[in-house]
Amino acid sequence: MTTMQLGLSDTDLTDKVSLLIQGLTGLRHDGRFDEPNLDGTASDYVSFDSWEWPQGVGLYGIAQLWRRTGSVDAKRLLEEWYERQLAQGLPPLNVNTTAPMLALSLLWSETRDPRWEPALRGWAERIMLEMPRTRSGGFQHDVSDKINDHELWDDTLFMVALFLASYGKAAQRPDLVEEASFQFLVHTHYLCERETGLWFHGWTFDGNHNFARARWARGNSWISAGILDLLELADLDEPVRRYLTWVVKAQLETLIDYQCESGAWRTLIDDRQSYEEISATAAFGYALLKGARLGLGDASWQRAGERALGAVVDNIGPDGVVANVSYGTRMGHDLQFYRDIPLHPTAYGQSMALLCLIEAEAHAR
Repeated sequence: MTTMQLGLSDTDLTDKVSLLIQGLTGLRHDGRFDEPNLDGTASDYVSFDSWEWPQGVGLYGIAQLWRRTGSVDAKRLLEEWYERQLAQGLPPLNVNTTAPMLALSLLWSETRDPRWEPALRGWAERIMLEMPRTRSGGFQHDVSDKINDHELWDDTLFMVALFLASYGKAAQRPDLVEEASFQFLVHTHYLCERETGLWFHGWTFDGNHNFARARWARGNSWISAGILDLLELADLDEPVRRYLTWVVKAQLETLIDYQCESGAWRTLIDDRQSYEEISATAAFGYALLKGARLGLGDASWQRAGERALGAVVDNIGPDGVVANVSYGTRMGHDLQFYRDIPLHPTAYGQSMALLCLIEAEAHAR
């Protein structure tokens, strides 16, 4: 199967990418899932013009679009967003508020615009000095509205470690790249299931267990996309590169076996009672297509990636909003918790779809 067999030409893909950007920038908070932050402020995990982790992932998709295509509009969108946010002042430091720093580091690494570097340098220094750690040295997954004592979550790697790697390389700070590498290694130790290569959502040192042992799709997708992007964003020591390459290959080989007939994956990868979910599907599709392009997998990766692409395209509405995206997901203590997470349009759903389509364009050329 190819993009042409899916009924998608290069022009179709480009049009869909533009539509996804439109959908991303048009997202607005409707108050359905209000939860107060620890500092008393109101949370907004939906609207584009808010500094939080969904928006950070969304901006990363825009940054990768700009890097791949040289889009002037994408660059302008990034610059205007960061100008507004930095003028307003940055929020308190935690795992999730670090996510927007990743796209900013890419913007600065390409342009060396002096407007961006002080914020990047200051935030990276605060991560190294102030971000709470578990006894293993892994970053504790504290977020804007909750302290998660003694807990490691797979989300942390995409939200924090990718930024340290990207900025560390651009700023010639090997200590930051080494810290990013360590975080991937320690999280692999506690979260990766050796029998399957799939990842559990979290680990707690308070009882030493993996909570519900949930093989949560989006958490796994942070790893699939995150490891492949880490290999591209930073120069890793060879043993670390070889090890993480094996980790992601083992995971993706198993994931192919769980792909649904539609081309999607379920929100609990191995649970047929859970619904099909598109943000994870998009990130898996992105990773499979990228891995195939890099020669890490065989033709089955390409076929699975294209089937995922088809599922993603089928879920892009006429307004550019991606449907069937599960909302932000806390740590669940039983599997039913994950089955019950509501569906809601989000910036990370838009961004993962964007990355999948951008990678498909690279294959089509």
